[in-house]
Amino acid sequence: MPEDSVDALLASWAASRPDLDMSPVGIVNRLLRIRAYIDRELDRVFSAYDLTAPSFAVLVTLTRIGGERGVSQRRLADELGLTPGTVSVRIDRLVEQGLVRREADPDSKRSVQVSLTPAGRELFERVVPVHLANEDRVLAALDAGEREQLAGLLRKLLVELEGSHRATGDRLGASLEPAHVAIRRRAAVGLPPVAGLLVRSVEDGGPAARAGIEPGDVLLRAGGAELRSSTALDAALDGGPMRITVLRGDEERELTLT
Repeated sequence: MPEDSVDALLASWAASRPDLDMSPVGIVNRLLRIRAYIDRELDRVFSAYDLTAPSFAVLVTLTRIGGERGVSQRRLADELGLTPGTVSVRIDRLVEQGLVRREADPDSKRSVQVSLTPAGRELFERVVPVHLANEDRVLAALDAGEREQLAGLLRKLLVELEGSHRATGDRLGASLEPAHVAIRRRAAVGLPPVAGLLVRSVEDGGPAARAGIEPGDVLLRAGGAELRSSTALDAALDGGPMRITVLRGDEERELTLT
């Protein structure tokens, strides 16, 4: 199999420090390097239209949720995951380019509405097919099945990092923290790191409470499958009653979950 630059990096570490487990570097470093390549390819398209990736994100978001009236600056900041001050600077630049308008909200004296101008809508329609074709080109090395597999793995990881466990927790009757948080919290109190789902709270009378699961427990396995993610737990819950292994402090316990 052809080697990439990260393979050379890992080989160098293996030669100089064989005692270190550098396997996470193989994933994280590749993600970072791929992101850098993708950013350069996307910027090439955006710059051709006198745009940047951040300004294009504003156009995309206003197209998706703005409608004819637009949205509040606060809503736009929330959608973009930015502070109001940061999004205000971006809007200022787009207003200067004639692509976005900022107007007082007639329904609220404290709110400002942001919307696309006709020029902004026209530019979006010109850029987006080129942008989508460019993204497709960047992924040309992967066939349809590989893209679906990669998307699934990235989704699984992102769900854990974003902490989107509400649906699974509701089914269990418990509030959960992802594995990377469980490792950090246990280390903070001097407990060995384990990859499992940390129970933050338990709902009275719910399935978790009936099984004897307590706050602070770490869910390790269900039906023999490791519970490193809420995705794994969700799949296990579809199987009906099961034995579930929890870690309470340093002691593993077998419980029955219905």
